Amino acid sequence: MYFNHKSLRYIIKTALNSCFICVTILIISCTSQKEKETLTTVFEISKGTQTPEYKDVISFYKNLAQYYPTISITEEGQTDSGYPLHVVYFEPSGKSITSISQVQKNTKNILLINNGIHPGESDGIDACMLLLRDLAKGTIEAPINTTIAVIPVYNIGGALQRNSTSRTNQQGPEVYGFRGNARNYDLNRDFIKADTKNAKAFTKIFRALDPELFIDNHVSNGADYQYTLTHLFTQHNKLGGKAGAYLDQTLMPRLQEALKTKKWDITPYVNVFNSQPEKGFTQFMDSPRYSTGYTTLYNTLGMMVETHMLKPYKKRVEGTYELMKSFIAITDADAKNIKNIHQGAKTRFKKADLYPIQWEVDSTQAKTLQFKGYQGDMIPSKVTGKMRLKFDHSKPFVKPTTYYNTFKASKKITIPAYYAIAKGQWKVLERLELNDIKVSEIQNDTTFNTQVYYIKDYKTRQSPYEGHYLHYNTQVESKQEKVTLYKGDYLVTTAQEGIRYLLETLEPEAVDSFFNWNFFDTILQQKEGFSPYVWEDKAKELLDNNPQLKIAFEAKKKAEPLFASNWYAQLDWLHKRSPNYEQNHLRYPIIRVGG
Repeated sequence: MYFNHKSLRYIIKTALNSCFICVTILIISCTSQKEKETLTTVFEISKGTQTPEYKDVISFYKNLAQYYPTISITEEGQTDSGYPLHVVYFEPSGKSITSISQVQKNTKNILLINNGIHPGESDGIDACMLLLRDLAKGTIEAPINTTIAVIPVYNIGGALQRNSTSRTNQQGPEVYGFRGNARNYDLNRDFIKADTKNAKAFTKIFRALDPELFIDNHVSNGADYQYTLTHLFTQHNKLGGKAGAYLDQTLMPRLQEALKTKKWDITPYVNVFNSQPEKGFTQFMDSPRYSTGYTTLYNTLGMMVETHMLKPYKKRVEGTYELMKSFIAITDADAKNIKNIHQGAKTRFKKADLYPIQWEVDSTQAKTLQFKGYQGDMIPSKVTGKMRLKFDHSKPFVKPTTYYNTFKASKKITIPAYYAIAKGQWKVLERLELNDIKVSEIQNDTTFNTQVYYIKDYKTRQSPYEGHYLHYNTQVESKQEKVTLYKGDYLVTTAQEGIRYLLETLEPEAVDSFFNWNFFDTILQQKEGFSPYVWEDKAKELLDNNPQLKIAFEAKKKAEPLFASNWYAQLDWLHKRSPNYEQNHLRYPIIRVGG
């Protein structure tokens, strides 16, 4: 067959174009296949029975960020494990985030999601992988007004301690992490004391983002019941103001209703252990040692997701996924209102206001839940021979159950204008700096009229608790004193965004105060004493020169036989009322100025 030059050129051009199209199709096909392989999770491959190793979680997010511009991943500080703490972002605009400082806080709300604080409770780890992938791919509706920041695995050290036995009460996954971190701390008790690098890294992340919203994903321990999902919103009275009202009266009901339409029943966290829930229970009080208690100090709307330990792993992860989807949709639609509430709460407390530092259940107020449980009976144990609780899944029920979720303040303090902190209290100052608390260094020695606390009474745990022997039921008495603060000491104003953090940590009677966490135990021990044979003569001189003291001394002996029979107690009582008694014993070192 004869071809002219024009025909030949056409045939060659057509063939080359066809090859290019084939190659392009092949590349797209290969890319699509690679994406499918790298973005299919271990949870999906195992049909809902397995959770990935830590390294695979991070690899998944790095791959996701390669394929989709809405996803970014950064390293934000170190953990006790020696591995960095990552944050993964879903930014609807597609703007790349290479540093946490680039997150657009002014134009969007921030939702911070924390996973794997207890790595055996891995539901959120898997649910967030599915959620961010589906948001990036557009298979579910993405938020417009919200940037989502996810800590993929907070307790990396615990995640590396994989096993299949430590979660005695839990059904699945097949292998999971351990509750304690690399130094065996429970990180959900460390947000105030910040003993770990994990907590320090989290604080920097949290304060940099200043999120309006926070979710911490967990799995429950406790009673048995029909629900897969339970919610543990931060206690609304403690959050207080418009934020507390919004959380309790708007956000929580909307979330419950949204999940109900999806056929996902949810109930408040069942705060019951080894008992039947239908007898009634109270809301869990999340003090600042816990994640949602800490985030409350900065007026963040927070909740823990608590899936039920005895439900199949697949169902728990799917429930966590649906809950987060609903939460995002609700809060994104109301983003402007939420931002206004968050910003307004920052100036809610002012100097001389009363601030609640201790709480108790208000038993006069209660709700009635239509609780879906299982009949629980006390039957003889085949192990101990004693009576034990047994739930019968063949006997489900719906019963009206009393739920107490209203708390009232049992102790309030007046907010001072300043706290004065000596430069030697570096442990405290480090934590204030970590929390972006503004402090002012005193330039010259200055004498102030102040309020000084003295520790009147306290109790101490008899066994160690998260590396401490925690104090509780602390009581103080206060005295007005002139105190000289020296150049290099610090004044900390309460007129700042971190006012609640200051009050909860520096007021010794607050539940999670630095005092209760043993930061100041050196003041509880006398450094100087007396030899009785020396003090006897000086005590006689003290009484002779102080008639009123002598009257009080004789009255105490008369009123208290045990005191009258204890010669050393009498000498010690007199020593503590003499100029020889050291000034620092039981004297709380953080000073209140103004009020």
